[in-house]
Amino acid sequence: MTGAQQGGLDPAKIDAVLALFQAAGHHPVTPAILQPADVFLDLTGEDIRRRLFLTNGTDGIDLCLRPDFTIPVCRHHLADPAASLPAAYSYHGPVFRQRADGLGEIPQIGAESLGRTDIPEADADLLALSVNALDAFGLSDISIRIGDETLFAAVLAGLDLPNVWRRRLRDLFGETDKLTKALERMSGGNGSEDDNRDVRLGFLSALEGADPEAAHAVVEDLLSIAGISAVGGRTPSEIAERFLEQAALANGASGHTRAAETLSTYLALSADGSGAAAALKTFAKDYGLGLDAPLSAFERRLEALTQKGIDPSKIRFSADFGRRLDYYSGFVFEIHSKAADAAGPLVGGGRYDKLVTLLGSSEDVPAIGFSMWLDRIAGAQKD
Repeated sequence: MTGAQQGGLDPAKIDAVLALFQAAGHHPVTPAILQPADVFLDLTGEDIRRRLFLTNGTDGIDLCLRPDFTIPVCRHHLADPAASLPAAYSYHGPVFRQRADGLGEIPQIGAESLGRTDIPEADADLLALSVNALDAFGLSDISIRIGDETLFAAVLAGLDLPNVWRRRLRDLFGETDKLTKALERMSGGNGSEDDNRDVRLGFLSALEGADPEAAHAVVEDLLSIAGISAVGGRTPSEIAERFLEQAALANGASGHTRAAETLSTYLALSADGSGAAAALKTFAKDYGLGLDAPLSAFERRLEALTQKGIDPSKIRFSADFGRRLDYYSGFVFEIHSKAADAAGPLVGGGRYDKLVTLLGSSEDVPAIGFSMWLDRIAGAQKD
């Protein structure tokens, strides 16, 4: 392993963490660096799609350098005829994302768990494993941030909103600034997602009420004239569908003040691990929302974390916290150093219960995993 892939860390400590993963049952794998680009274009967020290193194979297939490990590990599992469920994997190596500074080769280490049906315990096991790994690196002064998209989805489901608004707000979850602006629009404010709102809405007004096939054709023709075959990994057809959705949103942008107020109150919720469940129950009661099922799952997870020795005071629930990868589907977490001014979280992870099915599994596969940024960990050790 090269020095860059070690991230400036003591190789012995990396070996100790890998041994910790294996002792917890996570089998080491090394997925190929070259991956089919269409998988990442379809299943990752726009932030990752813009940062891919793209190339072509001799057969004309679009390829990319792997930008994360989760999808390649899941593909590895599906390609192994001897693989069974549940399965647990670990990895160590670089991922590749274009960056404004540096070469874009980012050393990571991490673990994935596929197929466990004891969801709260699996969540607790993976989060505790990442905490233990940081401790092995000599970093114990940490803070843990958690979020849960299933709670946000349950709040949305309880509001009187058109489906197009529910889909849009769900898509924006985790991007706080954009979500806040969308809520401003819902309540009749001037919030917008870009600086070209008037021009864009003029075009959307022309699309509103148009025949969907004709609207698709108009957008695809405009993109063709401009010489654009894709934007951010989206095909002309997908872009046309997005324009039609925006037209529906623009037509019913305001008039949902109560829903906007409810969502704004929810997204502002923040509490440590000992008070989060109570805060959520109070919110649900105050706004008349039936959140019993996701709240029960939330409490079981917190109990499992406590049983794993995670101090609730180190956990902070933030209702607006979501990860900017499309395949995450519920519980998410990240870990920061309290003492160090790191460039970002040392650990990021969460649940992605739909990903393995989207990659071709014939059965539903609940899954959770995490990645650790070795360069950030090295920087935290020095501070």
